[in-house]
Amino acid sequence: MRIAFAGTPAVAVPTLRALVAAGHDVAVVITRPDAPLGRKRVMTPSPIADAAAALGIPVIKAARLDADATSEITAYAVDLGVIVAYGGLVREPLLSAPTHGWINLHFSLLPLWRGAAPVQRSMMANDAVTGIAVFQLVAALDAGDIFASHEVPVPADATAGEFLDELAELGAPIVADVVRDIEAGTAVAVAQSGEPSVAAKLDREDGRIEWNQESGAVYAYVRGVTPEPGAFTTIHGAPLKVLRAARSGSVERPAPGEIRLDGKAVIVGTATAPLTLVTVQPTGKAAMAAADWWRGLRIESLKAGS
Repeated sequence: MRIAFAGTPAVAVPTLRALVAAGHDVAVVITRPDAPLGRKRVMTPSPIADAAAALGIPVIKAARLDADATSEITAYAVDLGVIVAYGGLVREPLLSAPTHGWINLHFSLLPLWRGAAPVQRSMMANDAVTGIAVFQLVAALDAGDIFASHEVPVPADATAGEFLDELAELGAPIVADVVRDIEAGTAVAVAQSGEPSVAAKLDREDGRIEWNQESGAVYAYVRGVTPEPGAFTTIHGAPLKVLRAARSGSVERPAPGEIRLDGKAVIVGTATAPLTLVTVQPTGKAAMAAADWWRGLRIESLKAGS
């Protein structure tokens, strides 16, 4: 198959590599423009741009798939478009330009969690199970017929970033199999069924921790917003990033949001059992072990969210 591939972050790279390894002709890669990264804000190509360059594939960098981008892409006369986390919408006439249209690897069991942040929203909601789906792209958001899906238990302690990496590796060969079947004319897609839910894009405020929820819900939420947009609480009005938390075996029951030392562990209260703060980042400082941060405060307890 002659393919146009659209993607931007690192989670799209396994699928691009799988398509090339399967012998398909990836004629062009579409990705978002270079973005400023790091403290020095150095303009940096996307992970997909780097992967395409290493594979010798032409790259189109486009912030949106407008008329100019559509003209560039259609000039490659591809059989199929494949999209994984590109970060923009494919609209007509580009949607219908490839012979077989476009397929999308989505990181949920559609129609659950349609939208930009399916893994994060699923974990924030404390779902026990999620998965991946490969579906036919249509004009409506993540609403097309499904070629393949795979159910995956949500890991007990992984962050959303770690779990997304796992799903990306799992989904790559499944996409390659669907492309093979489309080429052979044997692919079958079935309509989505069930009540949809929406995985809206996250902003910074979505990372704010509400300590008055039960322990499992708080822990799931913290993991769901890590690393983006990042979990945080406030201490005397100043943000404190919570980079890593853990379940606690402490018999102590601090009030929701109360932080104290229990042995060598820094614990914080919820509506039920406490959680342990493992790694934190105070404003203007580097990430550090929570125990080191706490020793520097020289206090017995304080209230998060204040």
